[in-house]
Amino acid sequence: MTFEELGLLPELLKAVTEAGYTEPTPIQAQAIPVVLAGKDVMGGAQTGTGKTAGFVLPLLQRLARHASTSPSPARHPVRALILTPTRELAMQVHESVQTYGKHIPLRDLVVYGGVDIKPQTEALRKGVEIVVATPGRLLDHVQQKSVNFNSVEVLVLDEADRMLDMGFIPDIKRILAMLPKERQSLLFSATFSEEIKKLADTMLKAPVLIEVARRNAVTETVTHRMHPVDADNKRQLLAHILKTSSLQQVLVFVGTKFGASRLAHYLEKQGIEATAIHGDKSQQQRTEALEDFKSGKARVLVATDVAARGLDIDDLPHVINYELPHVPEDYVHRIGRTGRAGKEGDATSLVCAEERGKLAEIEKLIKRPIEQVVVPGFEPGSSFSGPVEKARRGRGGADRPEKSAGSREKPAAPRREPRDDHKREPREPRRIEPAKPKLPKLDFDPSKPYESRVSSQDTALPEPKRSHHRPKRPVPALLGGLPKPEPETEK
Repeated sequence: MTFEELGLLPELLKAVTEAGYTEPTPIQAQAIPVVLAGKDVMGGAQTGTGKTAGFVLPLLQRLARHASTSPSPARHPVRALILTPTRELAMQVHESVQTYGKHIPLRDLVVYGGVDIKPQTEALRKGVEIVVATPGRLLDHVQQKSVNFNSVEVLVLDEADRMLDMGFIPDIKRILAMLPKERQSLLFSATFSEEIKKLADTMLKAPVLIEVARRNAVTETVTHRMHPVDADNKRQLLAHILKTSSLQQVLVFVGTKFGASRLAHYLEKQGIEATAIHGDKSQQQRTEALEDFKSGKARVLVATDVAARGLDIDDLPHVINYELPHVPEDYVHRIGRTGRAGKEGDATSLVCAEERGKLAEIEKLIKRPIEQVVVPGFEPGSSFSGPVEKARRGRGGADRPEKSAGSREKPAAPRREPRDDHKREPREPRRIEPAKPKLPKLDFDPSKPYESRVSSQDTALPEPKRSHHRPKRPVPALLGGLPKPEPETEK
């Protein structure tokens, strides 16, 4: 099938040809006709399958009737809203919108956090038809009343499973409540958990299910291998692999933000061009790191799982798991960035003894064993004896190998009996008598009449309280004092 057979506009076909694509991928061949028909879609596709063009191309064709060069804001309301979980993915989707829609005069804008909000606010108020946004920053614009959703015709929720992992589902539900009920909705996710199904039930109306790969499937063109190594020798082994091989454009996954910066700094000291990308870096630093990696200025990009969401790098041949992920599904997402579009890819994992359990869960998920290759000079210690076999047997030990006939079984230690001198006769239970109430002590004889019990002390009047104030001095006589009374005389 060709893009011409999908019924796309000449302007879109011209842009696709200029981008170098001739045949649609399976997800594009299935999704484009359904989206053009105006139906809701629930698409199951992993990163690298071409799903972005699968919804961008028909979205542009549906909005082409609104194309206009008029600068009036009233003629440019938001008609398509594309939500992505990360800034990097938003930038990638926006780049696809500009690539495929360069011959159709539609205004588009990418909205994400970590940068100044004022230019985004000004662009929204001027009017745009297509908005690619992360949920958090979009809600900031809603609060500032710089965006209106009354004219939204198409909603796209990309990588819904990542939205769930990053805790964006409540924000998504708030945005859904603001959108018109009569709209077309598209949901794409690599996996379909119960929470994603509940979200789809509230968001989609009679959706068409499109799946191009089974759940948690890995690309058949990717080669898997693991190098057993002690934890203390991991970074030395990574530097050895990068120095002794001709690997170019290597994406290295680590578990923490601090570990990403520390590992990139170590590789730089070893003479290997490396840069790190993680959540603590500003948007400008992350963009510069990604551009250095794409241009070849940096040979190695060290990234965390969250920061690597949405990284769409063409022809990425090598992925190295410096640390295995805590969740087995993240292994599938990591290696999904290599071996795209039928090309060969390479996935290498450095596994220490403490990660054998994670390795077993990954092998169980992808339903295939991972080849073990010991690098000379980096042999693991005795604690890593038989890592693959122990990991595959699991923690329960159900598949333990049978012992050979010549092996001796260590006799069980005899059970020690308690000594006689420690045996004690059982004691009788001690009785606890209830406590008798204490009566107040009487200081008189109750047999005597009441009058005799009243002492003189009880009937005595209390002594007057002594005043601590000094007695007032007599007022001095005024003007020589009062006249003395004359003695009375007999008349």
